Amino acid sequence: MNHGRFYLLRLRNTSLPELLHRLRESCLIAAATSRADRFDRHLKQRASNRFDAGSLALPGLRTTLSADAANRLLSEKTLALNSTDTEIHRFEERWKSTVFSRIGQTDSVDIRAVWEPARLQDLMALLAYLSSGGREDSGEVRTLLKSSVLRWIADNPFLFGPHYISAMECALRIIVCCYCLKQPVLLPAQRASIAAIVFEQAWLVSKRLSLYSSVGNHTIAESVGLIFAGGMFRNTREGRKWIGTGVRLLDRELHHQVLDDGGPAEQSFNYHRFVLDLYWLAIDFLEMNNLHDCSDWRPRLTLGEAFLASFESGARLPAIGDSDDGYAIAPGVVPNRAHASADRPLRQTFLSSGYTILRTSTDAALVFDHGPLGMPPFHNHGHADALSVILTKENEEILVDPGTYRYNGEPEWRRYFKGTRAHNTVTIDGLDQAVQETSFIWSRPYKTRLARTSEQQGCAIVEALHDGYARLKHPVYHTRTVLLLSGKDFLIKDTFSGEGDHRFEVNFHLHPEAVAVCEGPWFSLQRGPATISVRLLDDDRLKLAGGQESPLLGWYSPAYGVKVESRVLTCAKKGRPGEISFAALICTGDDRPDVGRLAEMACQA
Repeated sequence: MNHGRFYLLRLRNTSLPELLHRLRESCLIAAATSRADRFDRHLKQRASNRFDAGSLALPGLRTTLSADAANRLLSEKTLALNSTDTEIHRFEERWKSTVFSRIGQTDSVDIRAVWEPARLQDLMALLAYLSSGGREDSGEVRTLLKSSVLRWIADNPFLFGPHYISAMECALRIIVCCYCLKQPVLLPAQRASIAAIVFEQAWLVSKRLSLYSSVGNHTIAESVGLIFAGGMFRNTREGRKWIGTGVRLLDRELHHQVLDDGGPAEQSFNYHRFVLDLYWLAIDFLEMNNLHDCSDWRPRLTLGEAFLASFESGARLPAIGDSDDGYAIAPGVVPNRAHASADRPLRQTFLSSGYTILRTSTDAALVFDHGPLGMPPFHNHGHADALSVILTKENEEILVDPGTYRYNGEPEWRRYFKGTRAHNTVTIDGLDQAVQETSFIWSRPYKTRLARTSEQQGCAIVEALHDGYARLKHPVYHTRTVLLLSGKDFLIKDTFSGEGDHRFEVNFHLHPEAVAVCEGPWFSLQRGPATISVRLLDDDRLKLAGGQESPLLGWYSPAYGVKVESRVLTCAKKGRPGEISFAALICTGDDRPDVGRLAEMACQA
């Protein structure tokens, strides 16, 4: 993207208070980094002998880490998000002697993958496993913890290298360092070294908070990092200020990040899990150390837990929105969450976040996305997936959201996985429903509207529309109606209004493990024990595609940094909006319904 265009977008969404805030931040960081060595010594002196780890209580951790996983971590196989150690090490070596604010463009490497091992969360996973009684050789584990943290500090002097670029990364590392400070194997000088890096990173986080137009999950992580550091230095003026700042931001952001129906403002299920876990961790820490009464936070967070529980399928969340496989504490390690049992009614609509779940008598569930693009002003972690559907049966994902793949280094793939064509909705003229300006920033966001919902006697109807293509020279408006019939079959009808001639393409993306067999107009889809049938009504036919690179179509990302070929059921046709429609029938039972009767119902819907 043109740099001038980027800065124009930023300025357009920047208020005068934010502009002044960023100018102050820039001046302070410039002053600190211009004499980084001297500033490092100054902060270390302020931290010296002022921390209190002994009387500080830390939250207990629950883990599902296996013995094999623990052994891999003990062999120092650190978390690297499917990037090679060589690639990460090369990047770190290139920039390790450069002050973080002067590090150049990182397009050649995925900076998220570079940062992952430096979160030191592999150590938290080992600590949790150790505390669960999973190993008898606790001395070996604690020695590894000590040596790993001290080596990281030696290799990454304060303000130098890529690991100080993001305040959120510093905040997550603070949490790990606080747990390490409680380990009995540390000598006084080693304990002081770790306490100093906690103090320094907290200072940096406090000066570079994600506020105003940058508010989001980063803000939550930074707040929790400040609270942990503040607790460690709670007998100092700085520590008390950090606790106050963290609590104030968490209190303010709770009703911003968690919507009234418990859903995510960022329209990302992965980041919602991340945010909720950070809140639960902060609650335990604050209340255990009598630093703040968090009772007012619990009902909202429990609502968030109920939201996620409603969407879980086999303990897995849908890959809706961005996902970087990040964790508040570590993979396989969770804080003490409130238990929330999910209701499983026939139809469940979340008005604030914009999702409806329709459940069948055949143990299938369809999620209909009629929510906004993401959290304004930049909608960073949202995908252009308006009116998309996903479907599971017997806890097997069959029609899927293809995921994220990666954030940096491969812009064409980033655009694809965020874009409309990668989702189970209709793409018009090959364009996204909004405009991708950067790998994160969207402009021209669409608006969605839930037009009607009803249900009776095992049947339900949900209708929604969006205006993402109203920006075209000849505008188009898309309406999708989803009907649940006889408690087991879905009819999905797409209609359009507007002007001009356009190309309309409807896609249904299959999980890579789903086997598709063409049976005339029907496709039988099977994954494990689950089977469904899909077809279009009238004379339209779906065709099977996938693994295409020009243009990209038919790819799935099971984890961050990984992509595999998948199959797509697709149909495209050209015409004027009022003349074009699609009607897809999804049969989740053993018997296929009367197509003629359903065609009549589609015309009436």
